[in-house]
Amino acid sequence: MLTLTYHGHSCFEICNQKHRIIIDPFLTGNPVATKKEDEIKVDFILITHGHGDHVGDAISIAKRNDATIIAPHEIAVYMEWQGLKAHGMGTGGGYTFDFGHVEMTPALHGSGLEQPDQKEITYMGVAAGFLLTIDKQIIYHAGDTALFSDMKLLARKPIDVALLPIGDNYTMGPEDALLAAEWLQAKQVIPMHYNTFPVIEQDPYPFVSRLKGKGKVLEVGGTIELYT
Repeated sequence: MLTLTYHGHSCFEICNQKHRIIIDPFLTGNPVATKKEDEIKVDFILITHGHGDHVGDAISIAKRNDATIIAPHEIAVYMEWQGLKAHGMGTGGGYTFDFGHVEMTPALHGSGLEQPDQKEITYMGVAAGFLLTIDKQIIYHAGDTALFSDMKLLARKPIDVALLPIGDNYTMGPEDALLAAEWLQAKQVIPMHYNTFPVIEQDPYPFVSRLKGKGKVLEVGGTIELYT
């Protein structure tokens, strides 16, 4: 059995009896997060792209847990330069880790780490999503993305859960996310990347209601169980 816990914004924690994984660990500075960075215990950290609200607390969590960071190549190199364990990937590539298989999927978005003190932005490669196969469950984390037609190709695999942004402005809004859900043909869709900041305020319940029984709003701190 897998558990999937939502920590707000795009941050999810996936756990089974052997491994704990966190994706886009933005907790410190996240106004909706209910869990603190120092409460996170994980083996692996996945990062979809280099924006601060997705890299989040990755460095401190990785140091404290001796966790491995899985990310687009440029982010992985940056993390290695911080003295951390990291595994870089490229779009379309896949790799099997101790916990399962990871395929890095496309995402239409930017990727740069802002450094306000220097007034610089460090380029972090391409933005990505992840298609995870863990304990025979297939979970798609879309990352920050616009709608793109190649999402139809991801439906070649029977996706159990799709985590889709609905916030609009920086990513897909609800209407485009509905079309993405149709193309992906996932058994269940969970919205993310909304209501963290005023510019991405959305009511997720109308979105979920239009998914005709295939959608679920996972409140911040909420957990669902996935059975193999």
